[in-house]
Amino acid sequence: MIYILLSICCSVVVSIMLKLARRYHIDVYQAITWNYSMAIFLSWIFLKPQLQNLKDAPFFSYSLLALLLPALFVILATSVRLSGIVRTDIAQRLSLLVPVIAAFFLFGEQITVIKLIGIILGFTAIICSIPWQNKNAVKRKNSNAWVYLLIVFAGMGLIDVLFKQIAAFTLLSYGTSLFIVFVLAFIFAFTGLIFQVLNKTMRFSWPHIFIGWVLGVANFGNILFYLKAHKALANQPSTVFSAMNIGVVVVGALIGMLIFKEKLSLLNKAGIVIAIIAIVIMAQS
Repeated sequence: MIYILLSICCSVVVSIMLKLARRYHIDVYQAITWNYSMAIFLSWIFLKPQLQNLKDAPFFSYSLLALLLPALFVILATSVRLSGIVRTDIAQRLSLLVPVIAAFFLFGEQITVIKLIGIILGFTAIICSIPWQNKNAVKRKNSNAWVYLLIVFAGMGLIDVLFKQIAAFTLLSYGTSLFIVFVLAFIFAFTGLIFQVLNKTMRFSWPHIFIGWVLGVANFGNILFYLKAHKALANQPSTVFSAMNIGVVVVGALIGMLIFKEKLSLLNKAGIVIAIIAIVIMAQS
């Protein structure tokens, strides 16, 4: 569970940086693009990828994951604009349903009563943690808004499933797989950046490179420890999926309350308590 805890901490750091980015008018897309260049560097230095025998590598999974990682940041921003923060937040958190179902039906994990109780409590905690009465929610009507919510739900869930598949691929080290994913993600994101700059829909800014590198350190740690958790708990994917998502909700809520002075309702506080109980149960399982 130590890998899950480290991944949660890195994930929350990424969320804090993205939250501050909006406050200081930082172009998130440029920061996300350059974050993958730092992730490539860290992967090369610390994970020592072996690139000699790649003929059996799952390049379809690599490419799909590399495309989804930067693309979903754009989709999330669009979803917030069209559907509001609350609805987007709900779609993102409930995407846990996708990898949990995959754990039992795709990865063949055995269902036990303790795991089922932990998962049910986890979903209850997530629902309780949602800011249903958020006054900052964007109230706009758009006929296509539901499409972006659906993409957020399915996309976030699919990313979790793809990471599990990569962690389960034993012909290559996870360091090699991670390096390839980061290289492809940077190529896709950089191509989009160049396209927007040439079309004059984005103004290139040098400081975003440094900001992206700082973000890349946290993002690298998040994904690295997440893969390590799947390696360590190879037969317990639902535990990794659930504990990771629930943990991010708990730590994120506490950071929001303590640092950003966000107010939590009684329901939100109950959700934190239920989430902690759920994590303990799944850890015991």
